[in-house]
Amino acid sequence: MVSPPTADSGDGRGGTPGVDRELLDRWMLVMQGFHATQDVLVSELAERFNLRQGSAEVLVRLLAAPKHRMPMTRLAYEARMSSGGFTKVADRLCAAGLTRRTSCDEDRRLTYLELTDQGKDTARAVSQAVTEILRARVLTPLGRDGLGRLADAMRTLHDANGDPGK
Repeated sequence: MVSPPTADSGDGRGGTPGVDRELLDRWMLVMQGFHATQDVLVSELAERFNLRQGSAEVLVRLLAAPKHRMPMTRLAYEARMSSGGFTKVADRLCAAGLTRRTSCDEDRRLTYLELTDQGKDTARAVSQAVTEILRARVLTPLGRDGLGRLADAMRTLHDANGDPGK
């Protein structure tokens, strides 16, 4: 059975069979809100710490990790970076003296990225700055309840859509 065309919204876009304009519009608003907030976050961190996109996230993740280190493949996955893109980020962080690569004693195939002492200090400062920015740009407009609902919704979407490779 064919679905009836969506009603014309009166804004000149008209209805298209099978297209849920409200669904598309709302999803685009979600993406616009995320990208606008992420752009501000990345811009402010670049200005304060001279870090490129991805670097701050890697530092924050490493600061929270046991022994301030993670396998590079897992870190790239969690940061949603390609292996090539992540290698460039890791190279820059190592060159800046913030991280170092270490091998795994139990598995030679595994390489860790870990924070140096300077990296720990920088990661703490970045985490503090991210917290300030998120308070101003996310918590203030949404409130704690709104942020909780947003986080719950994103967790639900993550769980529902999971890993495309699995």
